[in-house]
Amino acid sequence: MAAEEPRSLFALSAAAVSRSMGALERDVWALPGHLLRGLLPLLSVFHLERAEAAARRAGLSTQPVWRQLWDDVMKTRPPNAKNITCWRKKFLETFFSNVLHGVLDVSSDRRLSDPHFSPLLHSSPHVSQLTLCNTLQGALELAAEHNQKVLENLAVSLRTLKFQHLLSSDQSVRRSLVLLLHRLIHHGSVNQVSMYSWPVPDTVLLILILSMSAGFCRLGNAITYRSSPCGLCREEEKAQSQESPHERAERGCCDEGEGSDGKNKEAPAEADTEVNGCQTDGGLSSVLSGLTSPLQNPVSEESSSKVPCDPTSVQGGSSLCILDQLSCQRVLRKKRRRLKPAVGKKRCCLRQSRGPQADPEDLYDFVFTVAREDNSGLFDKNSTTEGENAESWTSLSTGSLCTGHAGCKKRGGSAGIFSLKAAKCFRSVSTLELFSIPLTGETWRTLSNLLSSWVSLENLVLCYNGLDANISCILSALRALSRHSDCQLRVLRLSDVSSHLPCVDLVRCILSAFPRLHTLSVSFDLKTQLEGKRPEGNPSCSEAEIPESCLEQLEIRFPREPLHTTFLLPVLKASKSLQQLSLESATLPGPQELGLLLEALRECNPHLKKMGFYDVNLAQHQKEVLLLLQDPVLQEITFSFCRLFESSTAEFLSEIINAVKRNSSLKSLRLPGNRLGNDRLVALAGIFSEDSSSSLCRLDVSSNCIKPDGLLEFTKKLEDHIQQRGGQIQFTHLCLFQNWLDQDAETAQEALRRLKAVCTVVSDSWDSSQAFADYVSVM
Repeated sequence: MAAEEPRSLFALSAAAVSRSMGALERDVWALPGHLLRGLLPLLSVFHLERAEAAARRAGLSTQPVWRQLWDDVMKTRPPNAKNITCWRKKFLETFFSNVLHGVLDVSSDRRLSDPHFSPLLHSSPHVSQLTLCNTLQGALELAAEHNQKVLENLAVSLRTLKFQHLLSSDQSVRRSLVLLLHRLIHHGSVNQVSMYSWPVPDTVLLILILSMSAGFCRLGNAITYRSSPCGLCREEEKAQSQESPHERAERGCCDEGEGSDGKNKEAPAEADTEVNGCQTDGGLSSVLSGLTSPLQNPVSEESSSKVPCDPTSVQGGSSLCILDQLSCQRVLRKKRRRLKPAVGKKRCCLRQSRGPQADPEDLYDFVFTVAREDNSGLFDKNSTTEGENAESWTSLSTGSLCTGHAGCKKRGGSAGIFSLKAAKCFRSVSTLELFSIPLTGETWRTLSNLLSSWVSLENLVLCYNGLDANISCILSALRALSRHSDCQLRVLRLSDVSSHLPCVDLVRCILSAFPRLHTLSVSFDLKTQLEGKRPEGNPSCSEAEIPESCLEQLEIRFPREPLHTTFLLPVLKASKSLQQLSLESATLPGPQELGLLLEALRECNPHLKKMGFYDVNLAQHQKEVLLLLQDPVLQEITFSFCRLFESSTAEFLSEIINAVKRNSSLKSLRLPGNRLGNDRLVALAGIFSEDSSSSLCRLDVSSNCIKPDGLLEFTKKLEDHIQQRGGQIQFTHLCLFQNWLDQDAETAQEALRRLKAVCTVVSDSWDSSQAFADYVSVM
């Protein structure tokens, strides 16, 4: 074994300096650039981050150092590495997550430990996305007293909070999660909550996350830090206590007359008609009803007091009541006189009650329980007493139910009740995503109640959650939400195994309920088993009238359902602003169907810029394909796995090329999965010939059985056309995923090298042996 070469004097000196940075830091930052460059790779993470300003002054970049640190410590290649613009942020964000979850031992590398360096505290300002998983031990750690400053940093930097593979958690973890969500969402900057892969969700934990994401929380002993109320809530309490009597009267004037106005008692029955098909029927009760939305416009207490605590009520600003436990009705009435409504406030907390507090060993701040509907109790106007007409009554266990207006009488006060004003409205997130989390009917109703007044929500993604007949709850929530003039919902994406309605009917239902959507995506795997039937309480969606909508992007994945233009026509007519239409896995019931669709698009959607067909058999629709390619408005056309050349002749390919050559508006043509082969690919180079007026910038020929020699021939022809045009060509991107380029690596490398001199090439190292069956089919 060769002896290790002796280290240079500079290397020895730099190593010594790096170990004494605590005393030499100020002098080090004053070093000239050539010396600082050699010292940076030896610094600890703490001092490397502090060296940013000095490095900039010296004209140096620390990015290569951070990238090398990633390779040395993480030992993995990050996804989309080419798109990473700041390796310092990438490293410190991943470093924070790995240390938090115990994946990384800071003693494994000298650069990760420093007397001045607290791993979580130092890296937390760089964390914009955080994932909590399994038993939520990360939440328990972040809520610990010694990490208070870490939590404060995250409240400023964190934008996206993800939950993945969650398991049931114990009481202490749930308390920590409540504190974490309260700080990061209600008093922080988190604007997106995503949950992934929860095959058997803990209903209590799930509803807790959903409700706090929507901005709802009750004040009391659960939202505490070191046995004291939330500091930011205390500041708000202090600010309120300094208000003049007149200001306090204005803020709480409606509270004094709560329940005293006979007109306030007229709304419950009316509100009950608004949510069709979302009644509570035994099982887990909806814990949310009767509160104003976190971010909606200020409303009077009269309007909010009209709404009973009933899961079917979503009239106006009603949405939720978060439940708590008190010892008896007497305590509740005392608290009701003290509490003031927080109408119109985004971030404020009710004053802490000076009366008896809830048992500190309560499960956690929300009580999610079983409650049966008792219409006579909820809607009997004559039996409603002062202060009780907007209450939420629930029990604490599944074994004993509390349904009447008389508070805790059924359980002798042991269950407890809590005024809906005990649930406070805070800041809420703007994006909610649920992936592969099966929801029960009751959880769907709870989510519906949340959505009905979640005016700050801009993006809602629900994927594989067991939608089926529960679509009625979503439609009801959308109808209720649409009545808020300030609601922000613009993007809705629904994906599931099967739908309770045919896809086009569902699209019509959604747009009739919420015409303000800009993006709507509906995707299902299997045909509906209830075709022709409708959810109870909803009108036939095929007859639903659609007002003029704001829809700009529509994506429909049909589970091999027939595409009837007649049914889709009302959607197209109502969507004058439509710019992008994507149809996937549809069947065309007749030879004229596609022509009727294109005619409808020309008449109804003059602003359509992008059109896509995915897994739709267009082998017998060559005329319509050519009409699309000749369209003077479309800028992007996709035919993905559409079997374009299955029964075509050579003339059809020539017609395609000529149509594209004459179309100066088309910028992107995507043809993946159409079995082009070598010959057709080479022919496509003619699009860029000297006599072409094409403005095509992007061409996608992925999954087209292309071999290296065919790609090289295409490259040569493309080079010839560019030379003939004096180098004037707009072509910039070529996509080559999943082609047979591994069959002759040397030829493929030459072709790719020459192509990269012309345009950006996106390819992969796909194993073509997996496509033997496809190869045989084009022999």
